[in-house]
Amino acid sequence: MSVPNEIAGIAALSICESLLLAINDRNLLPEAEIVGILRDAAAAHEFAADAENADMHVAVAALINGILNGGNSVRRR
Repeated sequence: MSVPNEIAGIAALSICESLLLAINDRNLLPEAEIVGILRDAAAAHEFAADAENADMHVAVAALINGILNGGNSVRRR
């Protein structure tokens, strides 16, 4: 059974989000470090935006920034 890329991507995002929450809950990394990881990931795609798959990179950066702005990946107090 082949899994479409969209489904695999959503699953990967959900797993990563859960891992970031668990890392924060267990005090393995402070919230600021986790936010930094997300900012670095977004920046990597923002700077790759003039690459061959520019639209995809712009969309990925926007998604990550939306997660940051919404506070979804870190339970902010």
